[in-house]
Amino acid sequence: MGGVLGVAMMACSAPPEEVSLSSIQLPPGFSISIYAEVEDARSMALSQSGTLFIGNKDGDKVYAVKDTDGDFVADKKWVLDSGLNMPNGVAFHNGDLYVAEVSRILKFSDIENKLDQPGEPEVIYDQFPTETHHGWKYIAFGPDGKLYVPVGAPCNICEPTDSIYAGIHRMNPDGTGLEIYARGVRNTVGFTWHPETNDLWFTDNGRDMLGDDVPPCELNAAPQAGMHFGYPYCHGGTVSDPEFGSKRACTEFVQPIQNLGAHVAPLGLKFYTGDMFPAEYKNQIILAEHGSWNRSKKSGYKLSLVKLQEGKAVSYEPFASGWLNETSQEVTGRPVDVLQLPDGSLLVSDDQAGKIYRIIFKG
Repeated sequence: MGGVLGVAMMACSAPPEEVSLSSIQLPPGFSISIYAEVEDARSMALSQSGTLFIGNKDGDKVYAVKDTDGDFVADKKWVLDSGLNMPNGVAFHNGDLYVAEVSRILKFSDIENKLDQPGEPEVIYDQFPTETHHGWKYIAFGPDGKLYVPVGAPCNICEPTDSIYAGIHRMNPDGTGLEIYARGVRNTVGFTWHPETNDLWFTDNGRDMLGDDVPPCELNAAPQAGMHFGYPYCHGGTVSDPEFGSKRACTEFVQPIQNLGAHVAPLGLKFYTGDMFPAEYKNQIILAEHGSWNRSKKSGYKLSLVKLQEGKAVSYEPFASGWLNETSQEVTGRPVDVLQLPDGSLLVSDDQAGKIYRIIFKG
C-alpha cells in the first residue's frame, strides 16, 4: 500500500470533455456538467466539509477531490492510497474514511487533516472471502451506526455452501460484531436508506446466461434483518431458476419493489431529498444502470427514476441517458454511483469515462 509513500496532491481545472455532454438527454430544465476527472471513478462518499472520496474497482487507488473555490468544479485532487485490491467501496464516518477491498475493510483515521499524508490505514476486518468474482464491495453506514458490507455470490449461478456469500452484512465501526442482515442477494453494489422510514433499499444484479430479456435486475427493500431475496432459487420474484428453482418456490421469498431491465447492472442509488429539483422528485429514487456486458443489444448505461407511493413503485423510467448510442451501440460512459450535494445537485460517477458529473435543475 502507498499510504505513506504514494500520496500525491494535484490541482485540477475544468477537464476536457471527451464525453460529449450534449448527447446526454435529461428532463426539461436539467443540465449536466463535469465536476471532476477521476480514473475508474466508482463509489463515492462525501464529508460534511465537502471532500469527496472515490473508490476504484478495476484500479488500485482511492482518491479525494474537493471544490475549494465554490464553482462546482473540483480544483484539488489527492491519491490517498495505491496498490489496493479492488478498493471499490468508500464510506465516511465520524471523520474517518473506510475503504472496502475484496477481503478487507480499512480505516483512515481523521482523514481530512491528513489528505497530504494519510499514513498506513488500520485494518479493521480481514476475514471476507478472497474471490474476486463479485468480490468488489459497496459500503455505507446505516442509521443504526453500523457499517453495511455486501458479499456477492462467487459465481454467475450457484448454491453457496458458506452463508457469508450472497448477502448483506453489518458490523460495528471497529470491525466487531459481524452479522448477516439479508440473504439471497446475488450481487448488490449499491444501497441506501429511506429518508423517512430508515428502511434499507438496494439494487441487485440478475444472473446471466438465460437470454437477453431474462431475468430482470431488481430494486429491493429490507426493512428488517433476516429477509431472503431469492438467489439462487428465484429471480425477479417470479422467475424460477432452471438449475436450482426446484428446491424452493418463488413464493418463499421477498418480492422486488421494482423489476428493472434485464442485464442493466443497477449499481448506486439515492432517494432525492434536496430542494433544487422539482417537488415531484422528493423522496423518489434515482439509480445508476452501469450497462449490460453480454446482451445482443446493449441495455442500461443510464440513470433511471423510480417513483414511489406509500412504499410501492408506480413508475420506472429513464432520467439521464445518452451514454449509449442505441443506433451504433457505441458506449461513451457507464454510470456507477449517485450522490447528492448539499445544494441539491446530483453527482454521478462514470468508471469508463473517468468522470464525475454534476446534474442541476435550472427551471
